[in-house]
Amino acid sequence: MAAPRGQWSGKLGFILAAAGSAVGLGNLWKFPYITYENHGGAFVLVYLGAIALVGIPIMLAEIILGRRTQLSPVGAIRKLAAGRAGGSAWTGLGFLGVASGFVILSYYSIVAGWTLRYTWMALGGQLEALAAEPGALGTFFGGYVADGSQQILGNGAFMLLTIGGVYFGVKSGIERVARVLMPLLVLILLAMAVYATTTAGFGKAVTFLFRPSFGELTTHAVLEAVGHAFFTLSLGMGAILTYGSYMGKNESVPLAGIAIAVIDTIIAILACIVMFSIIFTFDMDVTKSAGILFTTLPAVFYQLSGGGLIASAFYILVAFAALTSTISLLEVVSSYAIDELKWTRHQATLTMGLAIFLFGILNALSLGAVSGISNFSPLGSAHAGLFNTLDYLASNWMLPVGGLLIAIFTGWFLSPKETWDEMRQGSPGCRSLYDGWLVLIRFAAPIAVGAIIFSIIFLGMEYQ
Repeated sequence: MAAPRGQWSGKLGFILAAAGSAVGLGNLWKFPYITYENHGGAFVLVYLGAIALVGIPIMLAEIILGRRTQLSPVGAIRKLAAGRAGGSAWTGLGFLGVASGFVILSYYSIVAGWTLRYTWMALGGQLEALAAEPGALGTFFGGYVADGSQQILGNGAFMLLTIGGVYFGVKSGIERVARVLMPLLVLILLAMAVYATTTAGFGKAVTFLFRPSFGELTTHAVLEAVGHAFFTLSLGMGAILTYGSYMGKNESVPLAGIAIAVIDTIIAILACIVMFSIIFTFDMDVTKSAGILFTTLPAVFYQLSGGGLIASAFYILVAFAALTSTISLLEVVSSYAIDELKWTRHQATLTMGLAIFLFGILNALSLGAVSGISNFSPLGSAHAGLFNTLDYLASNWMLPVGGLLIAIFTGWFLSPKETWDEMRQGSPGCRSLYDGWLVLIRFAAPIAVGAIIFSIIFLGMEYQ
């Protein structure tokens, strides 16, 4: 007999866990980078608008799908699609979410493993020694990522932490981790933001971030803002749907979804304040690669007063953000095995975690350790290596397609009676909010995510 389905202890548990799923490297580096690249203020305003008009509506749709069925992505879509036109075909949407979680975790855990290594080095003083020698950080990082044994070790260590977070269940595992890590993450980031006010670049950073210059806003920038608003909330991969399936019927769907988006956005803005203050203080060279977090940034940290403490706090911060994200990815895959294969949670977590780790070994070896998979480039030399190939496919195809189909399915295939029935539970006075959401999920969200896919196919844009 299947074990009783887990539930969050309350609204706060769900919000912290889902916010933890959303917060990750995208908040701490990608958003600051694309904001810098797109000239600040006006881009931020478009991004905030996209969060409200695209991100939150799709997030609420995922929560509705999960809570209404109390099932993981495959079972949820199958149950709701039953008896409708093309019902069996819609089940593929659920499998796409599970596949996305599996693929993304197989390479995301490798980058997450880097944060453990750099946290250890920062605490032990080795990072400061490398930062003191010109070029040493870049040399070390290049050798480190190309060392297959080190990459497998880091991947394995982070997967063990991830498995530990999922193994003990919804309330005793995932929620407990989120209740500890999310407040600590916010406190560390707030402390770094306060410290940023003492740097020479703080004033310029605030002006750059909050003073819009619409003359510099391009079509490319608008598309990138919409794209990041979608990706930053962990949409299209079934994570929010899965977490929503553990939500009590007495909780407010719209209030929870809005709270998650607000937390995620505040963390992204705080990260911008910290990063821009450092960038403008030291006239730092900014590139798209997340590798800059492990090459250029440490050298900058140690030029600040208390650099050792700042470096340690920063890598702990990134590790916390990564762990809350990897836990949600493994939960998507594990919940499939629990619901569809009728495995116990322990069996599902250990088996799926091990399978993802073993597959991740190929990604770990594709950063230079093994030439065959490091040079694997079916999508061209710009995405050479299995790691980069899967990153491109997940970010540019699996997630946008998943998000588009979720919007269409929830907005057009479910009846307004069904979605209103779910939305009003826990928040019966939200009819006007619901009416606005229905318009956005039917029209604004599909058009916006469709524009992302159009920009990938016809404009050559990439969202990674």
